[in-house]
Amino acid sequence: MLLAAISANGVIGRGNRLPWRLRSDLQHFRALTMGRPILMGRKTFLSIGKPLPGRTTIVASRDQSFAAPGIVVAPGLAAALAVARGDALRRGVDEIFVVGGTDIYVQAMAAATRLAITEVHKTVEGDARFPPIDRNAWREIARDEHEGGVGDDAAFAFVTYRRAAAS
Repeated sequence: MLLAAISANGVIGRGNRLPWRLRSDLQHFRALTMGRPILMGRKTFLSIGKPLPGRTTIVASRDQSFAAPGIVVAPGLAAALAVARGDALRRGVDEIFVVGGTDIYVQAMAAATRLAITEVHKTVEGDARFPPIDRNAWREIARDEHEGGVGDDAAFAFVTYRRAAAS
């Protein structure tokens, strides 16, 4: 499953950081991913700065010398997915979360069957974008709108998509 927060204009990041503060989305992210493998690119990992507790952090990186304590490094998306599948099997869970960045999302989109998207109801400037969601290939199956609470810069919606059946 691809998991991302996306602004109204498709931006997901600026300077390897989130261009907003959404405390509610961080809590949602934690709830969805806890106890499951999460897969990300090296730049996304470096922006977080540490492995996330309660989850196996798998980092796809072409940099063969890249290493960090508490993570599993794989040489590319295919190898990272294989590690994540093995971890999910050991944990007895059926979900792997791909959590960024742009290059990883682009590569993983073709294999994904579900998207968990936080639509941030705000337009922001940024240098990282989520790949377009083809409405012919994806069907919205759930939407939960929020006005935004304490610690939230904008209103938002948690939206789940499932890949449409081929016709």
